[in-house]
Amino acid sequence: MADEEKDTKMSRRRFIRNSSYVAGGAIGGGLLGSFFGPNLLDKNQQPSTKSTQEAGFDRALMYFTRHSDFNILSAASERIFPEDENGPGAIELGVPYFIDHQLASGYGMNEKEYMQGPFFPGSDYQGYQTALKRHEVFMAGIRALEEESQSDYDTSFVDLDGEQQDEILQKFESNKIEMKGLTSATFFETLRSATLNGVYADPLYNGNDNMEGWKMKQFPGSQMAYINELEEEEFIEMEPKALKDHL
Repeated sequence: MADEEKDTKMSRRRFIRNSSYVAGGAIGGGLLGSFFGPNLLDKNQQPSTKSTQEAGFDRALMYFTRHSDFNILSAASERIFPEDENGPGAIELGVPYFIDHQLASGYGMNEKEYMQGPFFPGSDYQGYQTALKRHEVFMAGIRALEEESQSDYDTSFVDLDGEQQDEILQKFESNKIEMKGLTSATFFETLRSATLNGVYADPLYNGNDNMEGWKMKQFPGSQMAYINELEEEEFIEMEPKALKDHL
């Protein structure tokens, strides 16, 4: 029994320490289905609300004024980082609130970035190439997700099952959806990047609830020092610490 538990633990460790599984660009279908198993979150599988209830003080919307838009964002982020046997998904980790708060900040307004024209379609090696600010990119993308869902399935994106949501997200990732002012691939990559940021950011920024994102990758978080561990040859497991733990 001890050997079986050790093998299971090591298998999980190898999985979550391989960032290509988490940060891979492709969504759903055979790729993420093979990574995370067949039970990706669907409309009948609700994430636990335990951590959300415990951290309810920071679960307030700062940017979104329509809950329908926020719910679409939540559903899309959950498909990008779904709950499974390895741990919680984007919703339980508080990622939608992380993104909401970021959009209400300088990040959403591109405050520290050059935003003057002319604007041209960028290559794969160029950065931000749209006149829209990030909060506008998110709003345009969320509305486009809903329009595509209504067109394809005659129902809201949040009411689709997981595979149907993945099909729509794949269209955006593959740049098959026409959008004004930006490409659908730009929206998808921005959403994907913000989702992963919310999973692994310090909990101070409202994502990574209870440091569960770090725990899945055995990341120690914000440790003051590693003096006592420098000479160790074996992998050291330690409880992660957040910035607030040093106050």
